[in-house]
Amino acid sequence: MVQGVADYRAEGILLAGAGRAILLQLANPAIGRGVAAHSTFTRRPVNRLKGTLTYVYGIVYGTEEQVREVRRRVNQAHVPVRRTADESSAGYNAYDPALQLWVAATLYDTALTIVEKIHGPLDGDAADAMYQDYARIGTALQVPVHMWPKDRAAFGRYWEEQLSSLHAEEEGVRVGRGLLFPRHTALWYRAVMPTARFLTAGLLPDHVRKDFGLPWSDRHQRRFDRTWRVLAVAYPVLPQRIRHWFKDYCLAELEKDLRRSPQNLQQQGSRA
Repeated sequence: MVQGVADYRAEGILLAGAGRAILLQLANPAIGRGVAAHSTFTRRPVNRLKGTLTYVYGIVYGTEEQVREVRRRVNQAHVPVRRTADESSAGYNAYDPALQLWVAATLYDTALTIVEKIHGPLDGDAADAMYQDYARIGTALQVPVHMWPKDRAAFGRYWEEQLSSLHAEEEGVRVGRGLLFPRHTALWYRAVMPTARFLTAGLLPDHVRKDFGLPWSDRHQRRFDRTWRVLAVAYPVLPQRIRHWFKDYCLAELEKDLRRSPQNLQQQGSRA
């Protein structure tokens, strides 16, 4: 058992689970329909991933001003994705706390999965601390505190119940495969996607993997297991500045945006 992982929240290796978290979200039919109807995810996948992780990093590491800004950005992004009273109840409301809970849950479970593949199982104290960190990420927006499962055992029951009912519908599958098989994105993004698809497929539950049409076999599984054994040895010895680069980049860009905001520029002008 691993007693703790220093600052796991900043680890770049968590990006290896991004595809898993997104596809698990899209496998919820309401989220899949909502994203298909309102999102530009498949046209701007890097920007959307950066936005999501900037929110996570801002909530965990940010100043009060940065926390307010990332919350404002997410709320602003959700404004167009709100079901009106005369729309079908089958529609998607980005402010629905149950759906927000599922989104936050996929982030937590995916992060835990990746951390334990690299470092091995966490001991109780480290696992509890990680769980509480992700409770903050979920409840910083629309998830009421009482809705977040009270402990890891309760979360495990919630997770298994949700997984058993997941079934990706046509809209979600279309968005997911658009992300996994991009056509009109940067060359570097298309170049990394074969590896990303492979890791994503291996990290997904079998029935969700099948929903998205991702092939898997015993040969794939052996290769997947070898890949994580190598990563578990090689990744922890990388310098911290490399492992934490993306977190530092996102927070630096957030701070630049804040400094360039009209309000800050006005305040700077009044002090001149």
